[in-house]
Amino acid sequence: MAVVNLTTEEFKTKVFDYTTEKEWNFKGDKPAILDFYADWCGPCKMLSPILEELSGEFGDKVDFYKIDTEAEQELSAAFGIRSIPSILFIPQGEQPMMQPGLLPKHVLEQVIRENLLKEKVEG
Repeated sequence: MAVVNLTTEEFKTKVFDYTTEKEWNFKGDKPAILDFYADWCGPCKMLSPILEELSGEFGDKVDFYKIDTEAEQELSAAFGIRSIPSILFIPQGEQPMMQPGLLPKHVLEQVIRENLLKEKVEG
């Protein structure tokens, strides 16, 4: 599996249509991670290969998406993106969680296991 770039229109059909719905209503059939990034952003460039690795490990259980904040300014504004990278973790049937900043791979793995897949992590 790979990290998929989403446009605003694709986001509305695959994730959530914020223009027609007031309450969070996730459209995906498995948990998802959204990376709000920009091509010029150094930390974003560091996060990208980490997310690619994680999509290889968890891609059958979690969808991985990227949103270019420069190209999708309306969507970025709708989510109040003030700093990048910002990562939106979307569990099934629960409210999403936004985390600004670059997170190391082991922290992302832990969030995926505990918050998205609901695995008990020893440790």
